[in-house]
Amino acid sequence: MPSSPLLVLASNSPRRRLLLELLGVPFCVVASTVDESQIETSAPDDFARQAARLKCIDVAGRVAENSIVLGADTVVHFPGPNGDPVMLGKPSGPTEAKEMLQRLSGRTHQVTTAVAVSRPGGSVRLGSETSDVRFRPLSRDEIDSYVATGESLGKAGAYAVQGRGGQFIESVEGDLQNVIGLPLRLLVDMLVEDLPDLEMPDEEALKRLCRQPPS
Repeated sequence: MPSSPLLVLASNSPRRRLLLELLGVPFCVVASTVDESQIETSAPDDFARQAARLKCIDVAGRVAENSIVLGADTVVHFPGPNGDPVMLGKPSGPTEAKEMLQRLSGRTHQVTTAVAVSRPGGSVRLGSETSDVRFRPLSRDEIDSYVATGESLGKAGAYAVQGRGGQFIESVEGDLQNVIGLPLRLLVDMLVEDLPDLEMPDEEALKRLCRQPPS
């Protein structure tokens, strides 16, 4: 019997690793070296899909043939004054993190995560999920205190919904795992041909992760 394919996560994101672990399948991490600043599009879903696809292709060229590579990218966005989307990536430092949180304060924004799956040398399958997240109004002191914890760095939109950033959120409409960084239901559906025994984790496991207290 042929051995099962090895799942490879093309991301160093601790959040994505934790979510993927819930599926109970062995996987390894091979970080992508894609420079997302080279992607030229103003459409959030298109940006996330292009980034996820490029990450997937980048890592697929560096792993064994018996691998399934998973690339993902998350974009925080909302409509600007003229209707054009405003996209928020990872802040470059504390100052930009504070600016991002000020822009999200008291408004509903969208979180889009794109997922790309491919075998080395094969075609890339793409999917994406979007959730609506409502922030309560934030004070300057709250923003300053949160950014000082360091949690906002390395996070799209400068917050982590499953960490201290969860205190800012009034509501989430849509897939909460998507907001964390990896829509598991979408991923399971995309991997069904390669990993037919893959199943969604139980609700309690998801709740424990999605409401994980800050460390």
